[in-house]
Amino acid sequence: MSTTAVSTPSRLRVPKWAAPAGVAVLLVVAYVVFRGTATLPHDKEAPQFLAVTDLREWIDDHRNDNPLFLYFLNYIRLFVGWLYGLFQSVLYALGWPGITGVMGALAWLAGGWRIGLAAVAGVSAFGLLGLWQSSVDTLALVAVSVLMSLAIGIPLGVWAGLSARVRRVITPVLDVMQIMPTFAYLAPLALFFHIGAPAGAIATMIYSIPPAIRITALAISGVSPTAVEASSSLGATGRQTLFKVYLPLARSTMALAVNQTIMMALSMVVIANLISAPGLGGDIIRGLSRAQVGIMLPAGVAIVIMAVLLDRTMMAIAHREPHARLSRVDLAAAGVLAVAGLALIPVLPRTWPDSLTVNFVAEVNDAVRWAETSWYGVTTFIKDLTTSVLLNPLETLLTSAPWWLVALAVLAVAWRVSGVRPALTALACLLAIALLGVWEHTMQTLTTVVVAVFVTLVAGLLLGVAAARSPRYSAVQRPILDAAQTMPAFVYLLPALALFETTRFTAIFASVIYAVPPVVRLVEDGIKGVPATVVEAATSAGSTPGQLLWKVQLPMARRAILLAANQGIVMTLAMVVVGGLVGAGALGYDVVVGFSQRPDFGMGFVAGIATVLLGVMLDRITQGADRRPSPRRRKST
Repeated sequence: MSTTAVSTPSRLRVPKWAAPAGVAVLLVVAYVVFRGTATLPHDKEAPQFLAVTDLREWIDDHRNDNPLFLYFLNYIRLFVGWLYGLFQSVLYALGWPGITGVMGALAWLAGGWRIGLAAVAGVSAFGLLGLWQSSVDTLALVAVSVLMSLAIGIPLGVWAGLSARVRRVITPVLDVMQIMPTFAYLAPLALFFHIGAPAGAIATMIYSIPPAIRITALAISGVSPTAVEASSSLGATGRQTLFKVYLPLARSTMALAVNQTIMMALSMVVIANLISAPGLGGDIIRGLSRAQVGIMLPAGVAIVIMAVLLDRTMMAIAHREPHARLSRVDLAAAGVLAVAGLALIPVLPRTWPDSLTVNFVAEVNDAVRWAETSWYGVTTFIKDLTTSVLLNPLETLLTSAPWWLVALAVLAVAWRVSGVRPALTALACLLAIALLGVWEHTMQTLTTVVVAVFVTLVAGLLLGVAAARSPRYSAVQRPILDAAQTMPAFVYLLPALALFETTRFTAIFASVIYAVPPVVRLVEDGIKGVPATVVEAATSAGSTPGQLLWKVQLPMARRAILLAANQGIVMTLAMVVVGGLVGAGALGYDVVVGFSQRPDFGMGFVAGIATVLLGVMLDRITQGADRRPSPRRRKST
């Protein structure tokens, strides 16, 4: 019996690009047909804005007779205000001699004579800049905020580190908290805690608590299981294991948690001035409102000095060996410094003498005017080119397209890049923005974010790849990145304002130099993390340096690059909104106006919520791209 082979026709394979190209063509055709319809223009007198403003008025009128405020929120506000007053009173009582001596002694004990003398010089610089009282107020506010953040964050971090279930519950909450731009914290806190130092301290605490929880949980979960098992086998209780094993072994990483909490608090405490929090933020906000770099610069320098001193002191503590002993010379020198400072309190005036201050506001403003005149052609060309080639066409596209078409485009892109869940999350965020009545301004903000992220990623990839391939260049670039990541966000507005005045491009420029450092670090670490065996195999197979980069290193560093894109988007969004103070307009301007003009509070509150929704949308897309399995892996499973 013979059998005949039946030939089956081969399946027609559709190219991978066919479906995305078809969707893109349909979207373009829909835009051409429906352009200018369903655009949802901005209405300053929208009912939802007025409703929120009325709610604030009602809360202000019933703050002292509503049970929620009378028996709960008011007591929190009073406690935080009392704590801030306590720290402020202690610092004022110490005066500049006492603060200089005590902080110099503590820094000496933490990191040696270099950091100790740097602390003395740094604290003295606050007075020389004529910002002694503002600096003391900022120190008090940071101390209160960090103390509350650590009091809540470290126990939660320990609990999350010990329990995977708690970690799964708390991680999404921390994700949302870190996605939120700094402005988003201010509106609800001004609503419930009024304005002033207590509201500023609570806002700063909420903003700075996520790293305390995350890094503490990471430190606890990273403790060696063998050490824990050995402790349990010796009969130690859970409490004894925690205090004798977990916490000592996680000490250095937990010191990093304290460091990051302080840095986040310093960044937020400036922005908290928008709800009348005291400190250096007032000088920066005043300089921004007047477009005078000379007023901003001394306060910006003071914040940078404060951040660097606190950062170096905490990093010295983190890197110190657990059982390392201080030398007698260090103990004696630190003691002499502290005693000398305290002994001079009744002798010298407690406030910094005006005769020892340096005022260079006029000189800085003159230098800025000279730079604007000298570099006017270059900066104007760059600004106009970016505006005409990128900003204006993209803004016209987003604001003239129907809202439902933009939503469909985002859904398609998110589905293609990240999968179903992130796509639905992105769609839900856009629908909520449309319902809030800030669609047009959200599209304008999205324009600046997209342009800023594009420039940030290009610069970050180039610098990160260069650092990964050249150890010498990496060694030169690393201290610059360290200093850049130490500076609070507002400081980056100084060079941007000096070069480009108050425009949308100013906010983009500031956001780029703010967001590039973490992108560079992540790209560099991702490329360096490619296994050496893979690189050697590709090299031995005859790959050129360009082929090695494009065919091996970049594909294998995909996760790190996607994480870099995610961080670049989040940081850029936060900074572009801050750029509302320097001409960025849109949602950032709405938030600022909402705080400065009481009748517009509702618009500012809703704009803050829309900013959060925009950040969640962009974050979910990039995180989904990182977590989504590759097509090959899905096929194999």
